[in-house]
Amino acid sequence: MRRKVKVGNLTLGDGKIYIQSMLNVPYEDIEGNVKQALELERAGCEIVRVSVPTSEAVKLIPAIKSKISIPLVADIHFDYKIALECVKAGVDKLRINPGNIGSEEKVRAVTEACGSRGVPIRIGVNSGSVEKELLKKYGGPRADALVESAMKHVKILESCDFRDIVISIKASSVPVMIEAYRKLDKICDYPLHLGVTEAGTERMGVIKSAVGIGSLLCDGIGDTVRVSLTENPLLEIKAAKDILTAVGKSGNTVEIVSCPTCGRTQIDLIALAHKVEELTADINKNIKIAVMGCAVNGPGEAREADIGIAGGKGEGLIFKKGEIICKLPEDKLLTALMDEIKKM
Repeated sequence: MRRKVKVGNLTLGDGKIYIQSMLNVPYEDIEGNVKQALELERAGCEIVRVSVPTSEAVKLIPAIKSKISIPLVADIHFDYKIALECVKAGVDKLRINPGNIGSEEKVRAVTEACGSRGVPIRIGVNSGSVEKELLKKYGGPRADALVESAMKHVKILESCDFRDIVISIKASSVPVMIEAYRKLDKICDYPLHLGVTEAGTERMGVIKSAVGIGSLLCDGIGDTVRVSLTENPLLEIKAAKDILTAVGKSGNTVEIVSCPTCGRTQIDLIALAHKVEELTADINKNIKIAVMGCAVNGPGEAREADIGIAGGKGEGLIFKKGEIICKLPEDKLLTALMDEIKKM
């Protein structure tokens, strides 16, 4: 059983997978950070993180918290005083590495502040932050090095009688990331935050994240996810939702299945599939929609879809669960499909 950890109004370890992202607006721009946080929340982000590199940046916490309804995480490096200020300012979670905070006395001050206010701590280890002695021991940022580093930080918090802990051990190598999380999952019961660090721009970053995060979710591993992209963070939310849908872990989201087309296709299926995707992007229903190019095989191949289109020459079929409900001219199909979806 996974240990349950409260983050604001959410409970990690309850079986639901939560989507997370991070603000990338300069910390001096408070208004810009608030605006981006609201955009992310509207897009489906469920936990948002902000970097707090200075005491001046602590002003971000109350400013953002006053406008959003999702939990806010403060990302802290090295300075325990900033961590204390963020807790006092009302942050919902801290992301720190206890070993970088300083003496045991400083770590204990942070854990006591967090404990008194119900603020959990996420230990964030990645392939670039592993201690030099562990890199030497394992010959680089291998999976075992990441796991040992994470557990070293866990033990520091546990020695302070603090156990409201979440762990992430991200790597830029997908195989290393997968191996590390699988090993960590076997030796601890703390909630795990999944991600591939430095995944890249949208094209490769989404692919690497889908393979890494998706593989672990299929194993039943993971409680929160972040698709880290060198892009507008709104794209991270879209990608995370798509990954959750693909592995069957989403909530009320539309899943579209469509055939790759072949010589039998006599309808502009590519344009039709893109249009269906566009029109259903904001629909909050747990349904599967099929867009198929062949009226002969389409309803059969996609019989598990809740509803779908199967194209023919200048016409097509609308079907539900493999059962044909009507036959229409090509220019009437899309309107009919959307009308049927609205009824569902």
